[in-house]
Amino acid sequence: MLAKDIINHVLPILKSSDTVGDALGWMEDYKVGQLAIVEDTEYRGLISQDILIDADESLPMVALQPECPDVFVLENQHLYEVLAQSQKFDLEVIAVLDHEHHFVGTILVNELLNELTKKLGSQELGAIIEIAISNRDYSLSEISRLIEANDTKVISSYYTSGDESSNYRDILTLKLNRRDISPVVATLERFEYHIIGAYAFEPIVTPDKERFDMLMRYLDL
Repeated sequence: MLAKDIINHVLPILKSSDTVGDALGWMEDYKVGQLAIVEDTEYRGLISQDILIDADESLPMVALQPECPDVFVLENQHLYEVLAQSQKFDLEVIAVLDHEHHFVGTILVNELLNELTKKLGSQELGAIIEIAISNRDYSLSEISRLIEANDTKVISSYYTSGDESSNYRDILTLKLNRRDISPVVATLERFEYHIIGAYAFEPIVTPDKERFDMLMRYLDL
């Protein structure tokens, strides 16, 4: 899915002649803290509620200095790139331009996040596992094959490069289509994949836990 596919065509677009009062009224109506300023098809930047709140309500937009005039996405960019840009500049809305840099519309970041949530399968029932890996060991096709051998499918995947918080280990996060993933965990651990997290509604039994339970039963004898 591309940026042009999630443009919000209802959100107001400010013109240079619109006043501070106009902008604040629309922000209140649409529950948003930023709006784009556009003249004809030229994107001028964003104006935020923080700038407007102390300004004279009769002032036109042309009298104010817009923010982020060089921050936008192109209509054919992927949603992940749109998200990266919005997060980098802490935006509530982001402008979309065509290949000739004409303004096309704006995206509400909340709607973008909702769309990505659907794409990542977050609303699907199932378990999530986190695997610590190194680049040289990383093969999503191999991991998927091991998972599918247990009649389980990968709904979505997310790869995070290592940093200090993860002891510089890369982390592969997988959403699966089953709640009980004990067989999956057992298979991955048998092939020496390091499972650092597993989250499901059903209890997860790892080989280590099985050995521990066997020992406890033996001691009970």
